[in-house]
Amino acid sequence: MGLAETRGDEQEIRMTGMSEGRRKGRLVGHPLLRRYLPLVHEDLVQVYARDLRKWLVLAPIIGAVTGLAITGIAVVILRKMWPDVLGYYLRHHWAIVPGLTGGMVLTGLIMQYFTPDPDEHSTEEIIRSYHEHQGDIDLRPFFAKLLAAVTTVGFGGSAALEGPSIYGGGAIGSWLWTRLRRMGLDARDRRIMLISGAAAGMSAVFHAPLTGIVFALEMPYRDDLAHEALVPSLIASVVSYVTLTSFLGAEPLFNFIHATRYTRQDLYWSALEGVLIGLIAVAFVVTFRRVRTYFVGWGVPHWVKLGIGGLLTGLCGEAFLYFYNGPLVPLGPNYEAVDMILAGHHGTQQLLAFSGLKLLATIFTLGVGGVSAMFVPLFLTGGALGTAFAQMIVHAPDAGLYAAVGMAAFISAGYKTPLAAAVFVAEATGAHAFIIPALIGAAVAYAVSGDASASGDQRLHEGVKLQELTETPVSAVMQTQLIAAQGSMTVAEFVHTLSPHAHHDAFPVFDGHRLLGAVTLWAVLHVSPEKWRTTEVQGLIDGRIARVSPDCDVREALRLLLGEHTHPMLLVVSDAGQMQGIVTKTDILHALKTRREAPAAVKLEKSVAV
Repeated sequence: MGLAETRGDEQEIRMTGMSEGRRKGRLVGHPLLRRYLPLVHEDLVQVYARDLRKWLVLAPIIGAVTGLAITGIAVVILRKMWPDVLGYYLRHHWAIVPGLTGGMVLTGLIMQYFTPDPDEHSTEEIIRSYHEHQGDIDLRPFFAKLLAAVTTVGFGGSAALEGPSIYGGGAIGSWLWTRLRRMGLDARDRRIMLISGAAAGMSAVFHAPLTGIVFALEMPYRDDLAHEALVPSLIASVVSYVTLTSFLGAEPLFNFIHATRYTRQDLYWSALEGVLIGLIAVAFVVTFRRVRTYFVGWGVPHWVKLGIGGLLTGLCGEAFLYFYNGPLVPLGPNYEAVDMILAGHHGTQQLLAFSGLKLLATIFTLGVGGVSAMFVPLFLTGGALGTAFAQMIVHAPDAGLYAAVGMAAFISAGYKTPLAAAVFVAEATGAHAFIIPALIGAAVAYAVSGDASASGDQRLHEGVKLQELTETPVSAVMQTQLIAAQGSMTVAEFVHTLSPHAHHDAFPVFDGHRLLGAVTLWAVLHVSPEKWRTTEVQGLIDGRIARVSPDCDVREALRLLLGEHTHPMLLVVSDAGQMQGIVTKTDILHALKTRREAPAAVKLEKSVAV
């Protein structure tokens, strides 16, 4: 082929390409497309604004890893360790006290020498991390804490697998955040992954995915849900459940068959049962918190505290077997005891004795610092009390309904999780027909028990406190002494301008007089110090800034800051377009704190004057 022919072919290709380009240009430039394509783009942006796509990748990873971890824990405790230990205890009652004492001492030694804080573990650590540490979990003692949970439960401590499962799942979620940050994750996502992991752990250990979702969302608050973690928790819980049941089967843990109908009178009795169990739960929770506070502050080695707890827990088991010799004993994870109470025939006196000693054993196991949680102990105690209620007060021929109501009521009152309580009863026992009476009992027990909670780290939602700022305009809380940055500044120059007295962590960034967006301290801290002199602030900008008027209500401002389309800060702009200040979440919390401290200061001044 000659040079002329080659050039001719190239020219023909260019002409063909230009012709196709013109056709595409005419197509794209069509008036209808020019008119409607921006609207389609706007709709798609709104539909996918929360970036749900990343959770379709992240949540299954959390669920799969958590499911595998919880499967291992369940096999070790429920299939390998506890059946042998329980059989030995039932054959040799004398071994209960030394066995439990030794197991708890071992737990204390592990926590004292292999963890930075022996009193921080299980569900409480997850709740505290959610509220105070942005979902960050110290993973160095991860395996030590799981081992301590195995020794606590496996040797007969009155606890079950929900503690290590919630802690393990939450820690895995937090750890995966550090490994997957390249996917564009921010600080808020770490808290979401923490809760999603906790939900996955709960879902797997109880073969109850819906319970895992609801419990994890209810867990951080006494009066609200961690709404932002709903979708990731749902996905992670289902994947975790499927992972575990692939190895261990999908049957309900506590399956029992009873009558599936109830009458209007049953609903009234369910409400009364909720009242009684709510009062019992208050007494238990207050006692537990007192004991826990005492042992945390007691200045003796941690293993000594747990040795005392093991001794007292063992005596509870010995006392029950002394009067009621049989396979039922208020020790260990007690999964087998659930079926015994639901399907067996036990006298009212025996059920009440079992309930009382089970609660005492739980206080002695967990109040001194044992590593796990009390979901199953409360569930089991509620079932025993509900059965006794049916036999002693209602005289019902079938106690299954009232056992289910008692289970839901005690969990609701003890953990402040009424929805999870009712759902758990339906999922874990197969008693779906009892969900309405269970909801009634759970709601009544929740109301009767007030703010008493077994968890000292659960909080009331900030929305309740913000009622104190009703009708307060943002002009009363905004920052007027602004620290701003030019986009061309380096990070080192910007950090040098910061004041240690600034009450906010987001700062406006300008290009001359044109607002570009905002830069947060979180973004700055994730730049390596050696790159501060070469990295420009405009490379760290978050462009999501909304404008509000000075008379905008503080609660509306907070809704914008916390809503679906979150903003790092709000610009307060006058009607004339002049910028007057900025508002961040920190500013609102600072105003709330100042509002609360003012009456106390006035009261102090009056007392001094007197």
